[in-house]
Amino acid sequence: MYKLLIVEDDPKLAALLQSHIQRYGNEAVLVQDFEHVLEQFQDIRPHMVLLDVNLPSYDGYYWCRQIRSISTCPILFISARDGMPDQLRALESGADDYITKPFHYDMVIAKIHSQLRRSYGDYATSSQERRVEKEGLVLFPERMEMGLGNRSVALTQKETILLETLLSRSPRLVSRERILEKLWDDTFVDDNTLSVNITRVRKRLAELGIQNALETVRGSGYRLNVVWKDR
Repeated sequence: MYKLLIVEDDPKLAALLQSHIQRYGNEAVLVQDFEHVLEQFQDIRPHMVLLDVNLPSYDGYYWCRQIRSISTCPILFISARDGMPDQLRALESGADDYITKPFHYDMVIAKIHSQLRRSYGDYATSSQERRVEKEGLVLFPERMEMGLGNRSVALTQKETILLETLLSRSPRLVSRERILEKLWDDTFVDDNTLSVNITRVRKRLAELGIQNALETVRGSGYRLNVVWKDR
């Protein structure tokens, strides 16, 4: 079963889309707070997003770019704006497809299933997808996602880079200088900025049930232990 997030401020249309999607055995969640779409995306971690253009506060193009900054999941625009510039802008913002209203629900379902197959099913290129794995903890850098057992968590770009750096060298120590080089090249950043990112990574690990795995080696760097004492 796949989980879809519907970002549509017309409650009647949103409910109909939800009904049709769930009729085919998938789960559909409706966004309730249109000022905090990205936070709801991170909480729900959907496999796919259905996104309208005309939304309160920020338009769909804005939210598409925000989602794309942390995820490569399929994004399908559904909008009454049928002009070519609108469709091009959606694709340039990171969308995978665009359907104009009014539409036939069977076509929407067919488009949804097509995108899901390409990303996760029969046509997915998962066998070619890069992955970093240690002791059951799997990081998918291109997907910006990490999983352990039946749990998964979405990551930001910085979190992905930091985790890949630590996980690929685990259980060896990674120096602070090495991490700074990976995250910010030659740009100067203070210790607090690095500490904030380390804290975020610890939080992501905790969301998977992993505690006390990321060790700070004072004056040297960080070490990610791959034998989890607490799951």
